[in-house]
Amino acid sequence: MLKKNQKRMKIIMLLVDLVVAGLLLVLDQFTKYLAILHLKDSQAYVLIDGVLELKYLENRGSAFGMLQNQKVFILFVGFVFLAVILFFLFKLPVEKKFRIVHILLAAVVAGGLGNMIDRFRFDYVVDFIYFVLINFPVFNVADCYIVVSVIGLFILFLFVFQEKDLEFLNFKQNKYREMK
Repeated sequence: MLKKNQKRMKIIMLLVDLVVAGLLLVLDQFTKYLAILHLKDSQAYVLIDGVLELKYLENRGSAFGMLQNQKVFILFVGFVFLAVILFFLFKLPVEKKFRIVHILLAAVVAGGLGNMIDRFRFDYVVDFIYFVLINFPVFNVADCYIVVSVIGLFILFLFVFQEKDLEFLNFKQNKYREMK
């Protein structure tokens, strides 16, 4: 009975992950559509003078414009990271304390897929958010998902979860438990 309930909960959590990632992906693609529609071939739109602008940019590289015109390599690395994240999502326990990890990983998946879709459709990623104040590289909503989620995961794994909480990641431990 307990195993059946755990399987049901795992399926529910994975469906929640799918819905969260799907909704975030739609939001990302919608904001990029708006950027193409309203910002492409236009002057930057100033939101806060000297601080924040909406400025269209076609990023043919990866983070911070590195690896320019390396589409195949960037997509390959993206697929590898997505595979690792999906593997991790399937391994996550169904306990309540891991629900936030599910949401954060779903956001990373949405961000990664959002930028990968751009690379397939346009051969570049649509960026449009620009912090003028610190001259930060132009970015997009998908990038926000990834950065905020990774920071959240870092904080959780560094300060919240204890070593025993992460035993599910130990392959040797899992094999040992299965043998018992």
